[in-house]
Amino acid sequence: MSRLVRIISKFAGYNPLLKENFNVSIKSIKSSKLRSSLTIMIIAIGITSLVGILTATDSIKALLNENFGKMGANSFAIRSNFTDTQTTNRKARVLNRRNIRYSQARDFADNFEIPSIVTISATAINNATIKYGSAKTNPVIRVIATDEKNAGYVGAKMAKGRNLNFRDIESASFTAVIGSGVATSLFKGSDDPIGKVISVGAVRYEVIGVLEKQGQTFGGGVDNQVWIPVSNARSIFLSDNSFFVIGIIPELGVDQNKAMEAAEQLFRSIRRLSPIDQSDFRVTKSDAMMEDIMNIMNYVTIAAFLIGAITLLGAAVGLMNIMLVSVKERTREIGTRKALGANSATIKQQFLFESIVIGQLGGAFGILLGVLVGNLTAVLMKSPFIIPWFWMFAGVMVCLIVSIASGYIPAVRASKLDPIEALRYE
Repeated sequence: MSRLVRIISKFAGYNPLLKENFNVSIKSIKSSKLRSSLTIMIIAIGITSLVGILTATDSIKALLNENFGKMGANSFAIRSNFTDTQTTNRKARVLNRRNIRYSQARDFADNFEIPSIVTISATAINNATIKYGSAKTNPVIRVIATDEKNAGYVGAKMAKGRNLNFRDIESASFTAVIGSGVATSLFKGSDDPIGKVISVGAVRYEVIGVLEKQGQTFGGGVDNQVWIPVSNARSIFLSDNSFFVIGIIPELGVDQNKAMEAAEQLFRSIRRLSPIDQSDFRVTKSDAMMEDIMNIMNYVTIAAFLIGAITLLGAAVGLMNIMLVSVKERTREIGTRKALGANSATIKQQFLFESIVIGQLGGAFGILLGVLVGNLTAVLMKSPFIIPWFWMFAGVMVCLIVSIASGYIPAVRASKLDPIEALRYE
């Protein structure tokens, strides 16, 4: 507070009357410390909720941008459709099950003519516990049945060993590529995972590679995943009811929209759909998923702003009440100042100064706490630390507006007091 006072005092020093008014305002705030502190706390809580939640959402957005950026910018996927397809008057005829079968995915990969990387994958086990000797992971590991092209599709790189290759897929080998989180949990950094045998349920797999650490990502990321050959998983974990996903990355120079149209037409023929049938699968861009998530985050931002605004509205009412009480209590002081030559504008300025100083002190504490709380949330979610300059500036401006709006009516009331009546006030 003292630093803020010195800065404003230096600015006000160019005008002696302004400086005197500011000093009177500071003395008044110090004389009612408890009341002023409570008002500052109310404003600080409102700004903390506003800046804190918005800082956290900005950090999560940065995390999503970073991790979706690791995937091919031109990539898209063919997935099962989980919504009921209906025509205007009757339910559409059903030719296929909801799930995309491996045979259909394989047929697509063999016949897709657009130059692209095509990968096939499915979730073999969700929330699996992986074991190595007496060590085991938490039951949060996702076992992915996939092929050798999945690493390029998800933007993963090898830290040790090698990726799955064509021979592993052809021979349905009992080999596995593990994420860095799995490697840390099982081997604690003391043993080289390559060549070790891990247990996935009752099945044993030899570790042939470890993926580079990606950090926390949307959907869990590769750090807590184990990749096994899709041909092997089909004979052990998967069935005809499993849901396969086809990932496609068109080569450079290939138009994504044309590739998506060609992919949809090919897969419609594989699913035996006529021209009048609606597609019973989804073709989704990676950036379309990103856009949907960002839209949800924008709603969260709006909700956070409304919560902060409601809290600040309460703070504004409290600040106005305090200023009105202050005017009432200091009626004789106002009368004395007016009798000594202070005009209405000077009195109004004094009370506005008090309101602005209280508002800015509350804003300063609120911004500091908001940045700390928001980034603490970001750290817990393993998203990047950010300094929300925009929201900090917005917080300062909001506090300025709140303090001026709250202090104006009391300041006007103080400036209109009749000096004779004020001096008689008991």
